[in-house]
Amino acid sequence: MAAAPDTAAPPAEAARKPAGSLDELMLAMDVVDTLRHRTVMVERELAEDTREGELIARLRALYKGQGIDVPDSILAQGVKALKESRFVYTPSPPGLRRLAALTWVRRDRYGMRLGLVVAAGLAAWLVYDVGVVRPQRQAAEAVRVELSETLPHRLATTRDAVYSEAIDAAARQRADALFTRGRAALDRRDVAEARTAAADLDGLVVQLRQEYELRIAGRPEDRTGIYREHPSYKGHAFYLVVDAIDPQGRPVKLPIRNDETNKIEMVSRFAVRVSQATYEAVRDDKVRNGIVQNIRLGEKRRGTLETVFKMPVLEGRITTW
Repeated sequence: MAAAPDTAAPPAEAARKPAGSLDELMLAMDVVDTLRHRTVMVERELAEDTREGELIARLRALYKGQGIDVPDSILAQGVKALKESRFVYTPSPPGLRRLAALTWVRRDRYGMRLGLVVAAGLAAWLVYDVGVVRPQRQAAEAVRVELSETLPHRLATTRDAVYSEAIDAAARQRADALFTRGRAALDRRDVAEARTAAADLDGLVVQLRQEYELRIAGRPEDRTGIYREHPSYKGHAFYLVVDAIDPQGRPVKLPIRNDETNKIEMVSRFAVRVSQATYEAVRDDKVRNGIVQNIRLGEKRRGTLETVFKMPVLEGRITTW
């Protein structure tokens, strides 16, 4: 009796079944990829369903030319998959989810750009803060301190100094007027006006502390007297040249307004206008023995504002001749 035929697949062939399925899938995908790269041929051959067989035949010949034997079933699956776009990637439609996904995928590139933008913005802010904001803030704070502390203290202290130095009431009255002007400026937050009032008070203290004599330049080599002719003088104007000298014998510079230029100059030697009689009296004094015996024209005592003159004088001073 003949033995029954063994219908079981050989072990080696059975083991190749799963791999064959994967190979078939990979071949089908390769067919689709080949068709996608042969766009012209596909558009021509797939224009009509009846020509699908010709497309399969061409694909078979193409693969055989490469030494690959592809079954017709696999070629048919590839053509069908191409028609169905089975192995074609279709991007997601625009939207927030797609935008979020793309941003996350490209986070390294976007993060670097965002970091550069943030760094540049921070650097610009620092430059602006250091170069503009801070100086303005510091200047505003300095003005605030000056208005609320420095100038009020300066005005009060200087007024007190005037009171301690002044002998006559006129100096105290002037100090009160300057102090009131300065306080009104502070109330208006007018720092410039307050500074001016404080400076004028400082000048008043300096003036009160000055002490000097106006001595006529009476040595033989000195030019003692001067006269001018000018329409504003209505004839001759007579002057005596004087030096401002302190008790230690040092020159004292005074602010003198020159009548001929209308400018204030700081000088220790200038000429004081006098009457013709005073001018001639001093001239005669010098003529007698070459020097002026009575050289004291005036005296400024400490604590006073005005010079007390020993001889009659007129309004008018000049600084050059």
